[in-house]
Amino acid sequence: MELLIWNIVLSFVSAAAMLWIKTMHDEVRRVAILLSKTREENAEKYVTKSDVHSDINRVIARLDRLDEKLDTFMKEQRSALN
Repeated sequence: MELLIWNIVLSFVSAAAMLWIKTMHDEVRRVAILLSKTREENAEKYVTKSDVHSDINRVIARLDRLDEKLDTFMKEQRSALN
């Protein structure tokens, strides 16, 4: 009789342990999926180096044109004063 009770208790304990292990495994898998989705979403939010370089090059080109126009304007102003 004691052996039967002992087997029943061990069966319930092992079933509970297996259920806990399965639950933890499913949770780890769910977190891994969420992590990969988060990485994908973050990658969409940020620009690449090539995009940044092309934008900076456009700004620098505009500043160079503005600098040339300013130099031309200042030369015209100096020649008008003389």
